Amino acid sequence: MKRFKRLKASSSGRLEGLLFLSPWLVGFFAFMVFPLGFSFYMSFNNVRITPQGLDIQYKGLTYYKSILFQNGSVLYDHLIPFLRQALLMIPIIVIFALLVAIMLNYKFPGRAVFRTIFFLPVIFSTGEIIQEFYSQGDGALGFLEQYDLSSYISMVLPNSWAGTLTKVLDSFVLILWYSGVQILIFLAGRQTISTSVYEAARIDGASPWESFWKITLPAMIPFIFLNLIYTVVDLFTYPWNPIIERVKSNSDYGLSSALIWIYFAIILLFLAVVFLVFHRVTRNHQQTN
Repeated sequence: MKRFKRLKASSSGRLEGLLFLSPWLVGFFAFMVFPLGFSFYMSFNNVRITPQGLDIQYKGLTYYKSILFQNGSVLYDHLIPFLRQALLMIPIIVIFALLVAIMLNYKFPGRAVFRTIFFLPVIFSTGEIIQEFYSQGDGALGFLEQYDLSSYISMVLPNSWAGTLTKVLDSFVLILWYSGVQILIFLAGRQTISTSVYEAARIDGASPWESFWKITLPAMIPFIFLNLIYTVVDLFTYPWNPIIERVKSNSDYGLSSALIWIYFAIILLFLAVVFLVFHRVTRNHQQTN
C-alpha cells in the first residue's frame, strides 16, 4: 500500500512537471521541429521557388562537399576570422562580467543604479541598434588611433591575429555591452556564497586576494561554465555574424541550408570543448579537495 502511494505521488509529480513544460513543448514542436527538419531536408536538394510552388531536385551531399572541399571560400574566408574574434571575445566578456559582478555585490551608495546601468544594454541592444552603433564606430577605443597601437600590434603578432585583435578592440565597448546577462548570472552565483565563509577566512588571516582564489573562484565554477555556454551561443548569433549575413544574401536555399547545418555543427563543437574543459576542471578541483 505504501509502495502504491509512493508510485502515485511520483506519477503525480511527473504529470505536474509535464503540465508546466507543455506550453514550451507545444511551441517547440509546432514552430521549431518542422522548420529544422525541413531545413535539413533542403540541404540535400536544389530548391527553387516557382509560380507553381517549390521545385525540388535531389542533390545528395553535393552542397556539403562543395562548402567543405571544393568551394571553401564560402565557409572558411568568412568563418575563420570570426572564430579568431570569438576566441578573444569569449574570455574578455566572461572575465569582465565576473569582475563587475564581484564589485556590484559589495554594498556602496548607488549600487542599484550601477546594476541597472550594466543591464540596460541587454534591453536596448537589439540587432538594428547594435549594428547602427557598430557602423558608426561608437564602440571603438579612441586611444587606438591616437597612439597608433594597431601598427605596434602588427609588429608583435602575425598579420591574421593582429587584424583580429585590432577589430576586437575597435568594437571593445560594444563587446562589453553583451556582458549584462553574464553579470546577472555571476551576481546571483556570488550571493549563494555565505558571508560566514568569508568571515571565517578573514579571522584565519586570509587576504582578499586569497579569499578570491580559495573561496570565490571555486564556488563560481558552475556559473562560469553556464556563462561560457551562454556567451558562445550569443556570439555565434552576433548581429554582424558573417555566416548569417552570407545566408541572408544567398538565394540558393539548398546551399544556405547546408551552410547553416555545418555552422551548427561547429557551434556544437565549441560547446563540446566547453563541456570537456568544465569536466576536467571540476574533476581536478574535487581531487585537490
